[in-house]
Amino acid sequence: MDPQLDAPPAAHSWLGPPIDARPLFVPEHAALIATLRELTPADWEREAVPGWSVRDVAAHVLADCYGRLARHRDGQGEGGAGSAPGGAPGKGRRGAPGREPGGGPGGAPGRGPRGVQGGGGPGGGPGGPVFAPGEDLPAYIHRINQQWVDAHSRVSPAALTDTLELIGGQVARLFAESDPAAPSLGVSWAGADPAPMWLDSARELTEYWTHRRQIRHAAGQGTDPDPRLLSVVLDTFLRALPHTLRDTTAPAGTQVRIHVTGPAGGTWTATAGGTWTATASGTSTGTAPDGGNWSLAGPAADGHPAALVRLDAETAWRLCVRGIEPADALTRAEIEGDRQLAEAACRIVSVVH
Repeated sequence: MDPQLDAPPAAHSWLGPPIDARPLFVPEHAALIATLRELTPADWEREAVPGWSVRDVAAHVLADCYGRLARHRDGQGEGGAGSAPGGAPGKGRRGAPGREPGGGPGGAPGRGPRGVQGGGGPGGGPGGPVFAPGEDLPAYIHRINQQWVDAHSRVSPAALTDTLELIGGQVARLFAESDPAAPSLGVSWAGADPAPMWLDSARELTEYWTHRRQIRHAAGQGTDPDPRLLSVVLDTFLRALPHTLRDTTAPAGTQVRIHVTGPAGGTWTATAGGTWTATASGTSTGTAPDGGNWSLAGPAADGHPAALVRLDAETAWRLCVRGIEPADALTRAEIEGDRQLAEAACRIVSVVH
């Protein structure tokens, strides 16, 4: 499978080549259901993220699935405040995707399960969740995530799994039939609102993959090393690099490179100046939005960057979801060149934080 599509539209060229995550939703969904059906009763009660059990995380994934169907298949909540996952209230939708991470055991702003992404419950139609006065996106997401989990505390693991199998399968089919070039929910951690569907759907895949990782780890299993999935997850997470560097000033043409080792790894190079745009036939010019001046669309990555950060795949994905802090990632990294630029790159976060 070629995980990348043809050259991106100029409006989003600074995000790099589009990712085609559509064929991976079916195998990811099948892997999740297989994981859940293998859990013991004790596993369901283990803590998967601070404040949430495995059952809580499974209920949260169900909320993500219902929310996606409500917004993108059934048109519920379109244009409503409750449909706001990746941008400001009232915008379309994991920064968490029409969902981003966050989540919080007490529902308090900025608190709660780390790495929990998602837009919470099913859309923002009549009676759906809306922003509270003065509430920002992370606080909104944390609150509605917790409300959904609390409401499903009496649902049995078997019932949760059966429902997820049905509803998740519908979501997988929804993405398989989507238009990757269509405008979609914003992805706040990449600085794209609205985002193209290829980025929104890839972000959504990282949501499901990350939650399956959390469940596996709680049950004493390691990270699934399947490079088909992990490579696309890492590629999606690293699209946050230009937005991460948006406040970092450097001469035009300066390059910062992250190289992830292993079969699922790769190389991502951000170029300062926002003047490089990859096209099917050559190179033209373009500028990143929101005042950003870094782009992943640039010259070939075989030059000499001002800063190079090498990370293993496990460290890379954990850093992007804040499973580890930048300082910890730096101790595991190999760094060449400008230390300050390398540290700036390691502030990357690919969830609503």
